[in-house]
Amino acid sequence: MSKVKRGKVVRYNRWGYIFLIPFMVTFIIFQLIPLCTTIYYSFFENYMAGLKQIGPTFIGLENYKTLITEGDLGKYFSNTLIVWLIGFVPQIVLSLLLGAWFSDPSLRLKGQRFFKTVIYLPNLIMASAFSMLFFTLFADAGPINSMLVQSGILSEPFKFFSSISATRILIGFMNFVMWFGNTTILLMAGMMGIDPSLFEAAEVDGATPRQIFWKITLPLLRPILVYVLITSLIGGLQMFDVPQILTDGAGSPVRSSMTLIMYLNKHLYSKNFGMAGALSVYLFILTGILSFIVFKLTGPKKEKKDREMR
Repeated sequence: MSKVKRGKVVRYNRWGYIFLIPFMVTFIIFQLIPLCTTIYYSFFENYMAGLKQIGPTFIGLENYKTLITEGDLGKYFSNTLIVWLIGFVPQIVLSLLLGAWFSDPSLRLKGQRFFKTVIYLPNLIMASAFSMLFFTLFADAGPINSMLVQSGILSEPFKFFSSISATRILIGFMNFVMWFGNTTILLMAGMMGIDPSLFEAAEVDGATPRQIFWKITLPLLRPILVYVLITSLIGGLQMFDVPQILTDGAGSPVRSSMTLIMYLNKHLYSKNFGMAGALSVYLFILTGILSFIVFKLTGPKKEKKDREMR
């Protein structure tokens, strides 16, 4: 390559770096610096005892040890995963079903734009509004209990928020309603990107709709599914607003709906910044490990076979 052409390529590529500057500045200021600061303060004893400030005093890994030995970190982690699974499993099933229906040209469904808009609408409603709505509906003297008692299904109002199973199901159901529209749109976009000739060839060969879905649609949809699963997992680990409002921040009953972020918020509210920093680091590590596991388990089979051959 001549010097003139090389100079033109360098000048052209320079614009790419220039356009990256706003993102890099934003990332460094609002993500990288806070992350490094959080890790730094997690090694310090720093909290309020009444009106007296204790610390910051360097104590090494004591905050991390305290969370493991004295805290209920495992319990809150299992609470978070259980509630996430309750909402995510029906979400991915319904989203795949709706995506297959709307992207199937042979069905010729009418009013697709209207239904797509309606499906996505719950995603635009604030979680706090949803939580207050469900708190009112399922209260001891709320409309749901009134209808169940008046119809003779129940003899007395059922205390939804005093039941561990009912509270977890309500939180999971709310997350399902809020996010299945977004998941449906993503999966539908992936399905519409598949070459229609593949489906036509499969139909000519006598494949049933079920075989087409399992043998063609799902394998080609794998990258989008991995993205949806990882982003949903990260969002589930960061679950806060719905259980916080629905249980008044207590994670009742018996802290069975207390999530990791609610536990983190309690340390921040009590100004125990050292413990909050250590918990944030644990959450960061857990998110990375789980995302890595999901990515490996759902990786392309071809790459795995290539590695085995080598």
